[in-house]
Amino acid sequence: MNDNPNEQDVNDPEKPHHSRFRILVCIDGSDESYRGLKYAAKIAKGEDVDIVLCYVRPSDQGLRSGGLQMDVARGNMLEWGLELPGIKYLKKGRDLLIELGNLHEDWSETAFHTDIAGTSLGDNKIDYTAKSGKKIVLKLKVAQDVATGILDQWELGHYDLIIIGASARWDSKGAQMIRGFFDPAVAEKIAIHAPCSVLVARDLEYGHGHLMCTDGSEAATEMIKKDAYIASLCECPLHLMSVALDVESEPDAQKAVNDARKMLVDMGQEVNDTIVKVGNPVDEIIEEGPNYSLIVMSDSGKSGLQRFFMGSVALKVMQNAFSSVMIVR
Repeated sequence: MNDNPNEQDVNDPEKPHHSRFRILVCIDGSDESYRGLKYAAKIAKGEDVDIVLCYVRPSDQGLRSGGLQMDVARGNMLEWGLELPGIKYLKKGRDLLIELGNLHEDWSETAFHTDIAGTSLGDNKIDYTAKSGKKIVLKLKVAQDVATGILDQWELGHYDLIIIGASARWDSKGAQMIRGFFDPAVAEKIAIHAPCSVLVARDLEYGHGHLMCTDGSEAATEMIKKDAYIASLCECPLHLMSVALDVESEPDAQKAVNDARKMLVDMGQEVNDTIVKVGNPVDEIIEEGPNYSLIVMSDSGKSGLQRFFMGSVALKVMQNAFSSVMIVR
């Protein structure tokens, strides 16, 4: 337990370590959120990858049981004996990581607490550390709203990747709403404003590979380099795709995938296949996406405010796809 803010700044396990790849998994107890956690666990098999599993509780929910306000004893939140949803979900996530072999009983365990004005709950976390230095952190965070809490969490940890559940969307026939585990505005706000890569999970399953979409731009080249590293961590097959707007520009699309393939081969990465299509990039990518675990796209390079007002192919794909999408920054 650590209640001294200054001391916590020194010992806080969430502080970024530049030599390590760090994944923030946002969870709410839904099946989709645990699929995202399983994918993070696959990426984090190595000793140089850490996971922070975070549940954000809006501060206006308060902390009540039977209509009575309760004060929480500071210490290990998993030992409070309270059936708060966030604690239950984090426990399930911890147990899943143990089952998957990412977390072991011999790891050291340290609890942290930070007072937050206006709530008796505060921020609470448990840091599990292996002898190698590998970390898994469970975080119960209080914030004004979920999106703000997740973005604030990035400021604390400077993560390389955020994994969040899909937005709500209509099914392919427009017949009914299919709920993801976060309101659409939340997932989209994170995808627009997060400074790091964001994976929006929809029926995310391991083993079907990454569909890397390139237009030959500098941003796409950087995306391919970064995703090649992530794919190597989870041993995920690589596939390349480019979309030409018309037949006249098809040679440019072919060159984009050829150049990307050569770069990956030079990096020691195997490319399973390349795909070139002609048409609307958003429609073509969405149609191809369900054949793969992830659609992977580069950011537009715009600021968060510009992305909000102008949109981008990547964001339009993320908003409308029926499969998981990762926007790489």
